[in-house]
Amino acid sequence: MTDRKISAMIAGLIVFLICAVLWDAFFAPVAHPHHVVPAARIDSAQQGAAPPVARADSATAPRAATPPPATPPADQLSYIDQLARAETRRRIRASADYTYLSEIVAESEDSALHRWDDRAGRPVRVWLPVGTAANFQPAFLDAVRAAFARWEDAGVPVRFDLAADSERAEVRFHWKVQFDIDRTGQTDLLWDPEGRILSALVTIATFDPQGRPLSSDDVRVVALHEIGHLLGLDHSSDSTDIMFANTKVRDLSARDVRTALMLYRLAPGPLR
Repeated sequence: MTDRKISAMIAGLIVFLICAVLWDAFFAPVAHPHHVVPAARIDSAQQGAAPPVARADSATAPRAATPPPATPPADQLSYIDQLARAETRRRIRASADYTYLSEIVAESEDSALHRWDDRAGRPVRVWLPVGTAANFQPAFLDAVRAAFARWEDAGVPVRFDLAADSERAEVRFHWKVQFDIDRTGQTDLLWDPEGRILSALVTIATFDPQGRPLSSDDVRVVALHEIGHLLGLDHSSDSTDIMFANTKVRDLSARDVRTALMLYRLAPGPLR
């Protein structure tokens, strides 16, 4: 009799878990916040690439044809993997009051989280060169270093080696006079099929879209925004966040920090 009760309890638990997965996959609400597109975007729109797919949140950026997915579709995942994805979605929804991860996922073309993997003890190698663009100032390098330090001080578990050479660098900085569209920075990411960031190119202008020269503090603010993209964040719809597309503030918000920390508590990769 005891064995029958145990078997019945196990069977009931399995049925309950299956129902929970099906409910999450087909009936649970998914946040689709209003996406704010400013008339004049002066900070970057993150571009990403999952080899060989190009992804960009800027309407002016080119898009590549999408090849067959590199990861199995949801209906081919193991039961354990489906449960793991469902739990990640639940945690993201639960954080909606204090992070903008739900916005990032809603705006993502691949419904995936992208981030560096296990780089707290093995710093990401960054090449930060002296620029030759007009208005470049040596103080710009210190401004970028200060922006990296600010994100590290916030507790994000990624460290960066800013003294790497160009041949071994995983992240490269590039300076240009001005963008052809309304922005002052751009970050292009490359990630693997599991969402782990592999490399990046960060481009920062030395003049704003109206032709005004940027100061070193302006560059620090642009770098704060671009490093947010470099960490795996996309845009926030709140103008009090540094990751607002048309940046209004000059430092990280509490929500910027909480969003980055939450991102690095979750596994990278598709959520559907």
